[in-house]
Amino acid sequence: MPVLAVGAVPPFLGQLTVLIGASVVIAYLSYRLRLVPIVGFLVAGVVIGPHALGLVSDGELVSQMAEVGVMLLLFTIGVEFNLDRLARLKRAILVGGSIQTLGTLALAAAVFVALGVAWREALFSGALVALSSTAIVLSILADRSETDTPTGQLVLAILLFQDFAAIAFVLLVPLLGDGGGSVGTALWGLGRAVVVVAIVVVAARKLVPPLLERVARTQRPELFLLAVVAVCLVAAFGMAAAGVSMALGAFVAGIVVSESPYSEQALADVMPFQTVFNAVFFVSVGMLLDVRILAERPLLIAAVVVSVLVLKTIVTGAAVRSLGYPVRIAAASGLALAQIGEFAFVLEQAGGAVGLSPGGLEDGRQVFLAVSVLLMAFTPGFVAAGPRLGERLGRTFLGRRDDAPAETGAAPELRQHAIVVGYGPTGQRLVRALEAVEVPYVIVELNPESATKHRAEGRPVVYGDATRALILEHAGVERARLLVVTVNDPPAAARITALAHELNPALDLVVRARYLDEIEVLRKAGADIVVPEELEVSARVVSHVLAAFLVPPAVVEEQIMALRGDDYHVLRGSIQEAHLMVLQALDEVGMHTRAVMIQPGSPADGQTLQELALRPKYRLTVVAVRRGHDTVGSPPADFTLHGGDRLILIGRFDDFAPVAPLLRASRT
Repeated sequence: MPVLAVGAVPPFLGQLTVLIGASVVIAYLSYRLRLVPIVGFLVAGVVIGPHALGLVSDGELVSQMAEVGVMLLLFTIGVEFNLDRLARLKRAILVGGSIQTLGTLALAAAVFVALGVAWREALFSGALVALSSTAIVLSILADRSETDTPTGQLVLAILLFQDFAAIAFVLLVPLLGDGGGSVGTALWGLGRAVVVVAIVVVAARKLVPPLLERVARTQRPELFLLAVVAVCLVAAFGMAAAGVSMALGAFVAGIVVSESPYSEQALADVMPFQTVFNAVFFVSVGMLLDVRILAERPLLIAAVVVSVLVLKTIVTGAAVRSLGYPVRIAAASGLALAQIGEFAFVLEQAGGAVGLSPGGLEDGRQVFLAVSVLLMAFTPGFVAAGPRLGERLGRTFLGRRDDAPAETGAAPELRQHAIVVGYGPTGQRLVRALEAVEVPYVIVELNPESATKHRAEGRPVVYGDATRALILEHAGVERARLLVVTVNDPPAAARITALAHELNPALDLVVRARYLDEIEVLRKAGADIVVPEELEVSARVVSHVLAAFLVPPAVVEEQIMALRGDDYHVLRGSIQEAHLMVLQALDEVGMHTRAVMIQPGSPADGQTLQELALRPKYRLTVVAVRRGHDTVGSPPADFTLHGGDRLILIGRFDDFAPVAPLLRASRT
């Protein structure tokens, strides 16, 4: 073993320094430019690689670090798997995932065969196209706080199926190379691989939980970290020794660790290392790309990029539609998965080892890398454009089917009821409260599985997309007293709010928001009360902290009111007291108070109160008018109304519906 002289610099240290240093700089610039760091790592790899500036030329070093990087990357993805979550998403995983993955593979392979590619390489190329990037997509969705939205959950389900399918692809690819083999040989190879995976899983499940428990009891963090890394490496080495990809071994090990009570701590310990090697992996992918291929074959690469984009968007959209989701969700999901992922690099290496080339091309690997890098780099834009594309498609014939709700338990004669849009945890808690006090309600739910389940339990459920007018009309929006939007999808919440306000301007709208910066958007859409989770969590933290220091309750309440006063400034003066009165009967004679907004361009816009004749014609009394930050109490008859004004009206419930057309802007 050679020994370095004192003061000598190891030959790999300079290149490793450049690689890590470039990753840090690019990650920082990506943060400043609000880009996904992974995209920056890809670009950094192209720039510093041997085909550009050549700052890093030791391909063997980079290749080895990339293998460790993808191994840790897939291990952490496995640890983040949660079997309870898998159970909740089982239909989306099995049905949506299989349609998307196998459908993409089949169609892509058919295209390659039609172009004259041998069927073995066509299947191999189709498998490469079928796999999307779990790391990039989930990172983008997390940054956008969209992992819990319908699109985020569906994308996660399909990615989970792809990750499991990738294991089968890697096992089967050697059967396609070097002329293939007999059926018996193929079955023996596949069976042996399955047995190896099963042995690793069973052994790990028997050994890993007690091992981690014993180590955790020592309360030595460094020992626990070493144990977790050892589990990953042993599983990877065992798989590799049996002829299966070590990256997939690490992935399986991660899934096993996720079953342990200490999975969260394991993930927290490995994450810093995973971040480093994650950067190295994507930098190394960029380094493999020879930028000359972009100049030599620009039309081919552009054509493949567009083809993959269109094919995966359409197939993914069809898979999501098959689950019963509307076209706007299908389009957003399709664009989110329109790239080629990290598992495809593992698969491409396995194929290259047995003589398979993407597309059957001599320079197939470089074309594959160019297409993959470009699609990965475009993914943030795809995710951002998905909702806009979905909205446009929803206005075409493709969205017409979304207007037809399924059979529901909703009673058409319901009046003065509450409409609960979204039946997640918040919606479920609200419905239990409504049932406890016997308030009539209707649920509008986008998830067909959830809608079917709760309809079977006897609850009135309308299945459909609440951003569609006919769905809200089917829920009785024109007869409803209150509509609550609980969905975790800010753009959809704003559209639902605006549509409900248009259909029934006298309807009271309570909307859940995640962040304070959503309040103004929702207020402009017509929301009467916006409840931001960010503020309410802050209020609870302040309350508990002050109480711990024995601060008097009256002072704690004063501080909470001050906190809410500062952060609810965009809603200050919107006469919150009136909205609170809406939630309870005013008196025995059935009079109600409503806060309604005059839409710009409506018949009431520009009219005086005398011209509208609300009291003689509609038996409604104007108590006050809110304009901007000013409130006019008991306005005179010659008071001229403008679009955006809020009127506080008192009247009987049945008298509010006839006045709605005066407040609503024309749809033409």
